Amino acid sequence: MAIVNPSREEIKDILKQSKRIAVVGLSANPERTSYMVSEAMQQAGYEIIPVNPTVTEVLGVKSYASLKDIEGEVDIVNVFRRSEHLPEVAKEAVAIKPKVFWAQLGLENEEAYQILQENGIISIMDRCIKVEHALTK
Repeated sequence: MAIVNPSREEIKDILKQSKRIAVVGLSANPERTSYMVSEAMQQAGYEIIPVNPTVTEVLGVKSYASLKDIEGEVDIVNVFRRSEHLPEVAKEAVAIKPKVFWAQLGLENEEAYQILQENGIISIMDRCIKVEHALTK
C-alpha cells in the first residue's frame, strides 16, 4: 500500500481545525528538532501535549508516558520516533482516535500507514508540521 498524504489544501484545513497536538518523542532538550518544532507550534497557539516517559515536563507542560494517559480528545498525534517505531505508535494512536497521525520529516512506515487507514485516521508522513503550518499563512 503506497503512502499518500492529503493535499496541501487538506493539510491547511487540518491545521486550521486542530487545537491539541500530542507530541510523541518530544525531547526536553531545546537543541532537538522535536523541541524546536513543538515550541513554534505552541507559540502559534496550539496546545502541545508532550508524550515521553523519560521526562516529567517539556515546554512548561506535564509530560505523559503514553498516548492513552492523556485526558480528553487529541486532534493530531505528531511523532518524532524512528520509522521502525511508527507501527507501535500507530496502534497506540488508534486507541485514542485522533483525527490525524503525523509522522515528521524523514519518517514513514507502510505498516503504520495501513493500520491508520484501516481505522479511519488521516495520516501525514514525511512532512514537518512547522513547515506546513508556515505555508498556511
